[in-house]
Amino acid sequence: MASDHLENLLIRFITDNQSHIYRLAYSYVKNQQDALDIVQESIHKAISAAATLRESRAIKSWLYRIVVNTSLDFLRKQKRVQLVDEATLELYGTGMEDVYQDLDLEKALEELPHKYQSVVVLRYFEDLKIEEVAEVLSENVSTIKTRLYQALRMLRVKLSDGSLEEVK
Repeated sequence: MASDHLENLLIRFITDNQSHIYRLAYSYVKNQQDALDIVQESIHKAISAAATLRESRAIKSWLYRIVVNTSLDFLRKQKRVQLVDEATLELYGTGMEDVYQDLDLEKALEELPHKYQSVVVLRYFEDLKIEEVAEVLSENVSTIKTRLYQALRMLRVKLSDGSLEEVK
């Protein structure tokens, strides 16, 4: 059966990429327990809907889309300020010399609207190609390129003068 084969491939992909899936969820919610909950819910959704997966080449973008959407749904439901968890505080508390620059970048990235933040996270932190980012976010490639360009300009402006404005 083709669907059993795709389900097995999906389970293998999840197993092999669990840290990437967790990191993607965490990049949205900034909380270890919430990220784990999102990963669990996303995996449940993916396995339940495995029959809708048409080809093995689409597993990565299909699953990442589920994680992104589950993360955004969670944030919409929570509507709360995300607190930094203890592990992150410890990481920065024992940081190297460049920790302040990293914190500035992280803060600037968090201040981006989600449509820009998603593009940056998927492209640079998850190392997806532009075409894969477009597929994950259900957008066309030119929209993703424009958003990525605008997001990078907003980050550059934010890091240089401290303000975050959408660049037209």
